[in-house]
Amino acid sequence: MIITIDGPAGSGKSTVARMLAERLNVRFLDTGAMYRAIAWAVLQAGVSESDEAAVAKIAAETHLEFRGQALFLHETDVSELIRSPDVTAVSSVVAANPAVRERLVKLQREIGEQGSLVTEGRDQGTVVFPTAKYKFFLTASVDARARRRHREMVASGSSLTLATVTTQLRQRDARDENRAHAPMKAAKDARTIDTSNLSIAQVVDLLTKIVSA
Repeated sequence: MIITIDGPAGSGKSTVARMLAERLNVRFLDTGAMYRAIAWAVLQAGVSESDEAAVAKIAAETHLEFRGQALFLHETDVSELIRSPDVTAVSSVVAANPAVRERLVKLQREIGEQGSLVTEGRDQGTVVFPTAKYKFFLTASVDARARRRHREMVASGSSLTLATVTTQLRQRDARDENRAHAPMKAAKDARTIDTSNLSIAQVVDLLTKIVSA
């Protein structure tokens, strides 16, 4: 059984997907972490995220592997390294690269072939797992998403202002929704859930009820 949860940054999809997977006792696939890992590798190589050929080469040569919930790039655990503001700033640009998406979609499908999972991202229900049994699209207002993301970043030591985070989210939404290859959108058969006024626990309860019905 494959359950896909797509949606924009700050909609709560990663936390919801992780908690839903735990509740259902299946694997959790954090596809956003995979794109962040490529972005981290690009930064480490000193390559411009806009250099599509160079970024594609890095993606093709990078070995990614989940060990439990830890993500390894070659033999380096990058689980925490990929959460920096610098990585966040370039990850959506890297994710718009068709060669990067092709490489990671292949890896994600291979992981899906290994058994049931809850997977989250921006194209899981539309591109990666179009025949998934359950598809959800989580959304929320920009203001609600910005507040959530700002709280997370402050907790991790970031000094970015709420206004800056809001601007970054709007820019990321525009890139994700308007990219030529696999733009972010809800699958036609996905259930859209607005999480603006819902807690994470409420969303998890709702999805659990739907999946278990």
